Amino acid sequence: MTVDDYKNATDSLPADSSGDFLAQTFKEIVDSMPAALFVKDADSRIVLMNRACEEQWGVRFEDLRGTDASRFFPPEQVAQFIATDRAVFAAGHQVDYEVNFRNAKLAEDRIGHTFKKPLYDAGGKPLCLIGASFDITERKRSEMEYRAILKTTLDGFWVNDMQGRFLDVNDVAYHMLGYEREELLAMSIPDVEAAEKPEDTRAHIEKVLATGYDRFETRHRHKDGRILDVEVTVNYLPVAGGRLIVFVRDITARSQAEAQLSLYASVFHHSGEGIVITDAENRIISVNDSFTRLTGYTPDEVRGRNPRILASGRTPCETYQAMWTALNSDGYWQGEVWERRKDGHVYPKWLSITVMRNAAGALTHYIASFTDISERKAAEERISRLAHHDALTGLYNRFSLQDRLGQTLLTARREREQVAIMFIDLDHFKNINDTLGHHVGDGLLVEVARRLLSSVRESDIVARLGGDEFVVVLAGMEADSDAVTVAGKIIHVLGEPYHIDGHELHSSPSIGIGLYPGDGTDEQTLMKNADTAMYHAKAQGRNNYQFFTAAMNAAATQRMKLEHDLRRALAEGQMLLFYQPQVEAGSGRLCGVEALVRWRHPERGLVPPDDFIPIAEETGLILPLGEWVLNEACRQLAAWKAHGVAGLHVAINISAQQLRSPDLLEQVRTALDRHDLVAGEVELEITESAAMDDPERAIALLQSLSALGVKLAIDDFGTGYSSLAYLKRLPIQVLKLDRSFVSDIESDEDDAAICAATIALAHTLGLKVVAEGVETKAQEYFLSTVHRCDILQGYLFGKPVPALELLPRFGILAAA
Repeated sequence: MTVDDYKNATDSLPADSSGDFLAQTFKEIVDSMPAALFVKDADSRIVLMNRACEEQWGVRFEDLRGTDASRFFPPEQVAQFIATDRAVFAAGHQVDYEVNFRNAKLAEDRIGHTFKKPLYDAGGKPLCLIGASFDITERKRSEMEYRAILKTTLDGFWVNDMQGRFLDVNDVAYHMLGYEREELLAMSIPDVEAAEKPEDTRAHIEKVLATGYDRFETRHRHKDGRILDVEVTVNYLPVAGGRLIVFVRDITARSQAEAQLSLYASVFHHSGEGIVITDAENRIISVNDSFTRLTGYTPDEVRGRNPRILASGRTPCETYQAMWTALNSDGYWQGEVWERRKDGHVYPKWLSITVMRNAAGALTHYIASFTDISERKAAEERISRLAHHDALTGLYNRFSLQDRLGQTLLTARREREQVAIMFIDLDHFKNINDTLGHHVGDGLLVEVARRLLSSVRESDIVARLGGDEFVVVLAGMEADSDAVTVAGKIIHVLGEPYHIDGHELHSSPSIGIGLYPGDGTDEQTLMKNADTAMYHAKAQGRNNYQFFTAAMNAAATQRMKLEHDLRRALAEGQMLLFYQPQVEAGSGRLCGVEALVRWRHPERGLVPPDDFIPIAEETGLILPLGEWVLNEACRQLAAWKAHGVAGLHVAINISAQQLRSPDLLEQVRTALDRHDLVAGEVELEITESAAMDDPERAIALLQSLSALGVKLAIDDFGTGYSSLAYLKRLPIQVLKLDRSFVSDIESDEDDAAICAATIALAHTLGLKVVAEGVETKAQEYFLSTVHRCDILQGYLFGKPVPALELLPRFGILAAA
């Protein structure tokens, strides 16, 4: 660029003169400046550039003069430049911004920090625009690298000024201390410092100022108050009044481990830990008696020799390399090595080595202490096994099942295979456990586990979830029939007799099967659906397998809705009682009623008890429901009595959960008192299985109920696993003969014999017998005339009906 160029350029500028001297002076000044300087007219055409600008843009001034630079720069950049120029003229003041541009000569993208200031003529019309641009590409790259390093480092990092204020922090730093970034940048070092001796920290800072560097350990305080042990590395930069560049590593866990290991070392030392002392050349100079006991070498055999005579060749070379690196840098190392005793036995030991130095800092000795950790290693292996396996059966536990099932599904998804999940529940296991004891039940579970393992491939998964629940996962199936085959095999092998502790036991499985991917594509869905299928198998009579289906899922959804409606029904009074008559055998006189709960659903009408009683029992709603039945039945009996009806009792069913409730006795007492009922007017019916669940507790509770004047009846007698030894101790007055025996007495000799024997047994024990399910005259004759059953109940005498419909059927007009 010539002087004339600048002269011509200055002619177009608002200047007092544009002579040669001024042009030459202006050229020298402008060209000597390191910043890229340029001038544009009101139409964004270049009218002046200095040498730095030519180098920065990669274009000569004579090639750009009077142009908008569109020949040398991409159209989008030129459009950006022009738009920015117009924005600067519109703003009316200096504007600076970062801009991406391209060096035309080098064909390289760069980043510039540009300043532009507009000039106007006396009338306010845009005259020209003066600009300066600084190439900040390298600085921006350095900043990006700096940020990337800080983002990826595992240590905390911050910059402090000499007053200790935080100027910059990385993510690790503010996460380590528990603050948000903005919080920490508003703080200083004293806000987080927790050193026991603050003067030590000041001494370190003085060392940094004197030498430019220091590394030390101190303590910092977390936002939540926790104290962190940290290792701090500080560098001093003498810029901007002084800056401290700090790297911080949280060594809390390491410090705690070192303190614990130090304690262990002390214990080991006093309990016979092996100790070796070597000189600076690592020649053994002394060992203790425990060394001889642990290695088999005497002091004379090892003195003067290198400790490598103990090496077994099993320790990785990397371990020794790390050991010497740590000893040389930190003066201490500890770790696990495998070594060989004098007799050739290889064993693991935990080794700690410390470097000893004299007052001048020269290395003088190595002190090594070690202990045999064979038992610890074995214990770790046992603990690892316990963490992943069921303690009783040795099968995988729930945790391992989830992990392995997840891996199996990943493989199946990749290989496009099928997987079957079988939920297995043992039928009537609780009865075996309660009757014969947990040791017998445990023995049965161990044998079940063995049989399951024998029924599947080694590649399949067998796990115990707890109790009598097992899961089998069949991987790599080609068809549904594979699951059918295995399920049939499992039903067969688990149904064979068990010989446990002198007892021959019989059990059977209920199996629910979910298939991947048809019944679900993740562990949770498949497990849930297989579990649902298992309950369906139980509902189908047990000892069978069922696949999960959409219909079963819909049934589960319907059940949840029914549970929700049942809770509302109790709150809104939708429940009501029906009463079924009980008559004296022979005379046919109405002597009592059994109260049976019904649910009048606002949408479904009367809901059968079989649909909602199981839900009530599973959800615990049976307790408030049972209490309502007790009070309502007592209220109705009192109402009948008030209208002149005499000689009736009301029988009320008590669930197993009610029998276990500590509130039952007081609820019965309150109901009797509230409705002024006397002895013998209320009969509580309990199933024999509920009574046998905890016989001793049941005996005590029933005795207390009997003392209130309540009659007690055993319901469904003969269907459970009762013990006559306990049964005769129960303070009961009535046995109810189950309808399952009564219904076939005309055609089934066994049922007829059971009915006859039960009546005879009850009379021998001084009990009355109520026969349920009497529907024919022949059944009535057999029970009442032939075997003198005391009370009959069934459709022959009346179905359950509301209170208003019951008494008139027996010629009793009074009702309430």
